[in-house]
Amino acid sequence: MTRATWVFVATSIAGAVIAILLYIDKRGLEEELARAREGKPTTAAAEKVSAAPAGDPWTQAMRSTGSARTTGTGPAPTLPDQKDESRLERRQRRQQEFAAQFGRLDGETEEEYRARIMPLVKAGLLIPRQRVEEMRRQAQEKAGVTPEQAKKLDQAFDKVYAEAIDYTNKAVADGVLSPYERNVSGWLEYAGGLGGILNEANGQIGQILSVQQMRTINQSGFEWGEYLGLNAPWENLRPPPPPR
Repeated sequence: MTRATWVFVATSIAGAVIAILLYIDKRGLEEELARAREGKPTTAAAEKVSAAPAGDPWTQAMRSTGSARTTGTGPAPTLPDQKDESRLERRQRRQQEFAAQFGRLDGETEEEYRARIMPLVKAGLLIPRQRVEEMRRQAQEKAGVTPEQAKKLDQAFDKVYAEAIDYTNKAVADGVLSPYERNVSGWLEYAGGLGGILNEANGQIGQILSVQQMRTINQSGFEWGEYLGLNAPWENLRPPPPPR
């Protein structure tokens, strides 16, 4: 793996970590936009009523109804005022929601946590895993990788997966990765270490494939780091500790 490719792998992993934070903020922005749209008066219907012929009975009914809302029976019903959140308040609320979903609940055992969260993890990884598996098949076919070589690659990857899971479990236990707080520096530190583990796998790949085979696979657009990152058995991670 060239230095440029290694940088791409590391930054891709870091981007995936930061994407979780951006997703949390994105949901808050969507809510804010929805509230703004609800508060904006809609004039399309009124314009259609005004442009309709005066003798139209449907138009007259609409006009009389509109008048009744303001003059006949009192003011129209309104929604209660919603408190405007600052960006920091919204970020704090989203972090609390993230902790409530991916953290340990009060009195929740490790088995109960796995039963609640791991199906979500598997479902989220299902389609991306299928895509990179097909990409690997196509790349290996172009490079003339034999079934024996593919089997040796899988055996080598099992060791890489085990190291990645152990590394992640330690990061969770040490609080570097925590669902209870925002620790961007810790997440980036973890992403760099994980990228190093995936990068070391390239040396093992080079002992199985020829130089020409590796060149052909790299030129096909397939990326081993992406493949290993998605196919690691993340559903086997240990649950985070209960909140302090």
